Amino acid sequence: MSLSIRQQSCVVGLLALLLFIAGAYQQAPIGFDSRFVLFAQEMLRHGPSFFPTTYGQPYADYLGLSTLFIWLTALPFGQVTSFSAWLPSAIAGAVVVTLMYRLVAPVSRRWALLSIALMLLTNTFITEARAVSQDLMLAAVAFAVFYLGYAADHFSAPRRWLLIFALLLLGFGLRGPIGLVIPTGMLCSYFLLNRQWQRFFGFGLTAAVLLGLCVGALLWMAKASGGPVFMQDVIRMQFMGRMDGSEGVSGSLYYFTSSMGNYALAYPLALLALLGLALNKPRDTGPAVRLLQYCAAAGLIVMLGLSIPQAKKARYLLPILPFVAIIAAYPFAVAQGRVFGWLRGLMQGLWLLMPALFIGGLLVAQRRFDQHVPNLATVLVILGALQLLAVAILAKPHWRPQTLAVCSVLALWAVYILVFEPLERQMYDTRTFSRAAFAQVQKDPAPLVLHALGKDAKAIKFMVNIEQDVQPVFTESAQELDSLQGPLWLMMDAKDYNALHGTPLGALPPVLTGRFDKNDFVLLHRP
Repeated sequence: MSLSIRQQSCVVGLLALLLFIAGAYQQAPIGFDSRFVLFAQEMLRHGPSFFPTTYGQPYADYLGLSTLFIWLTALPFGQVTSFSAWLPSAIAGAVVVTLMYRLVAPVSRRWALLSIALMLLTNTFITEARAVSQDLMLAAVAFAVFYLGYAADHFSAPRRWLLIFALLLLGFGLRGPIGLVIPTGMLCSYFLLNRQWQRFFGFGLTAAVLLGLCVGALLWMAKASGGPVFMQDVIRMQFMGRMDGSEGVSGSLYYFTSSMGNYALAYPLALLALLGLALNKPRDTGPAVRLLQYCAAAGLIVMLGLSIPQAKKARYLLPILPFVAIIAAYPFAVAQGRVFGWLRGLMQGLWLLMPALFIGGLLVAQRRFDQHVPNLATVLVILGALQLLAVAILAKPHWRPQTLAVCSVLALWAVYILVFEPLERQMYDTRTFSRAAFAQVQKDPAPLVLHALGKDAKAIKFMVNIEQDVQPVFTESAQELDSLQGPLWLMMDAKDYNALHGTPLGALPPVLTGRFDKNDFVLLHRP
């Protein structure tokens, strides 16, 4: 691989990193981020541990490695900010971008850039790159393992087995067994297509032994952290719960069908590109076609493997997105084929119109829903400038696809960062009510009761906003509330408060009312 491609890949990766962390500093945690920010806060207060903790107790569903990364980035600040929480995921995304360019650019630099653009235009990638995402970290690990195997054969790079197995260990530390199985499957698919049987069986068996050792170490750490009961919780949550569906059930074809929306535009365009390849069977399987085959095999084996467990979530499929994006951009790597020509026109048309479509959508939303759109004037100026640039570049065919793709990427990310994120954090805000409620508790100290919040659900969204250790009391029924003695503070949903009408607690006037995670909440005080 030439030095210039390495330099270009680093520049592209750095630009992607800047995009991923733009404006990420003091945003309040919401949603799924709350859990991992709380993990990091407790680690910052009590030090690293094998497993993250909530309420001072180890949490069975994850190992502590991803929390350790957030802890390390938070140390210079002395606190967990949205920047320190998101930075490990953003770096992982930038690594994927860098390696994608290095993988594809030797065949076609245009193909490499447009592959990256299609990945950056995928909604699931955007939301994971600007969040705490173990799945994006795993995507970086899996793609790096595949890249190292490919580079050894095609770029005269040394075969870095030690680094590959170190990455497998990293994957296990991030996502448990699935974090080792996914990159192993990807590299095994490459060896299988090349009929490298010795490497296929040797690597597969070594990875299986490594998996067994990692599982043994995981169970030992679980027993050391919380005893036999906690070890059983780890087995249930990280193994059995995902396989038997107790953590949620989806159909066998979930990934193949839901990805049409979750991973659009890349996934449906990739299917069309594969269809085009089938209709225009090339006589010569050159490097572009071979790379396409490797990507398709790696993606397919992961989709099939992840379809076996009953528990399925869209973000679990994130490691295949780089391969899907490379396939989707393949029409720009070949000149022949009517289907490919049609796909090139379709993609360029979408990219050309995207800024204008966003302008229209924002103006309609502002008028129809009477909703204040944050930073509307700024976003409209950015989108207008990008639309003008997109129209101007139509006269330059050589740079047209790349420029249109970059304009569409910048348009989508500008709308997401400047409009969608502020709206989402306003709607799902938990910080305002949580801190106001805890300030009331501190004025007149008494036990804090969180009623019907769920110890692992909304209660987490309250705890993440409290900058000290708190041990609240959890109740789920009116009978449990009646059994509590002495003075107390009581936080609950306004609907649950209304359900207490006619009881002594229902007669207490709210000390505080407000919005919490898109619902009305109250804080009561019983003297």
